[in-house]
Amino acid sequence: MNSFNLRPEEVQEIAQLYRLGITEEEVELFRGQLANILESFQILEKVDTDDISPTEHSGDLNSVMREDEPLTPLASSDVLSNAPVQENDFFKVRAVLE
Repeated sequence: MNSFNLRPEEVQEIAQLYRLGITEEEVELFRGQLANILESFQILEKVDTDDISPTEHSGDLNSVMREDEPLTPLASSDVLSNAPVQENDFFKVRAVLE
């Protein structure tokens, strides 16, 4: 049994905050799911994190990304050289919005 017993009105209020239209059956389904989520957070709140730095990780993770190195930018003529249609220094495309 869940230690969090959410009232149907509370579930409907949460749904309304997120602009969700839910049925009575979904209210009952979400009551249980939300209670499980709240229980999980209750368990996490009990974990002692006083001696852990906010940016510390439990594993030895290394970045697989390369260092960011600035490069000389391409000339606009080079960038536009393969464009099917261009106008001045811009790509010309069909209108997206009417």
